[in-house]
Amino acid sequence: MSSLGEQIDAGFKEALKSRDGVRLSILRLLRTSLKNREVEQRGPLEESEIRTVIRGLIRQGQEAVEQFEKGGRPELAEKEKAEMEILKGFLPPAASETEIRALVDQVIQEVRAVGPQDLGRVMKPVLARLAGRAEGQQVRTIVQEQLTS
Repeated sequence: MSSLGEQIDAGFKEALKSRDGVRLSILRLLRTSLKNREVEQRGPLEESEIRTVIRGLIRQGQEAVEQFEKGGRPELAEKEKAEMEILKGFLPPAASETEIRALVDQVIQEVRAVGPQDLGRVMKPVLARLAGRAEGQQVRTIVQEQLTS
């Protein structure tokens, strides 16, 4: 398993030793999700695949927070938020908007994009270079803004 997988295992063992219930439960869920993905793929996961699983769990947590807040259950929403923070600790730091805009400008020049019709030609290399450090929708919005201006 990759170094990220080793970090997750180490975090799990530490949570077991310290009896940190919240951390233990979310890392147990993460490890189960990773094992399920390994079984689906019939082989070990790469770093990028592990990050994809983590982002999926974070997305599910965000949806759960919204539902708990709509349902008037702030204590459950807070628990979900705490779990999401633990998961975010295993992801690389998010790219700032300024960093994304600079990268988009650079890619627009490289692919010689001229307008909104070049959205796909710009999005693919930008997302590849960001390697999961930004949400696709945020990147898409910035690319669209810069291609129309």
